Amino acid sequence: MSEDKPSRRKPKAESFEPFADDASVRTIGALSFENGTDRIALHGSLDLTKDKAGLAQARLLRDTLDAIVKALEAGDLPEAVAEAPDATPKSVPNPFA
Repeated sequence: MSEDKPSRRKPKAESFEPFADDASVRTIGALSFENGTDRIALHGSLDLTKDKAGLAQARLLRDTLDAIVKALEAGDLPEAVAEAPDATPKSVPNPFA
């Protein structure tokens, strides 16, 4: 019989395919890459520490940016995409009044 031994392999980073959907997010530290079909929004911050954890985060950051650049280079790009709709909340009449 074989014993269940803990895996020594590094867990694979969750899949993030740039511009593939409007729902997926990759988070590195407190920095989030929010996917979209026509833009990727970055929010937050990231402290890269001079240790193994910082190296792992730096590599994931590099891999994420490389994937974004490759996706952009692979497409036939327009000069610019339309601006995002204004996200400012607007007042509407109360339908229950």
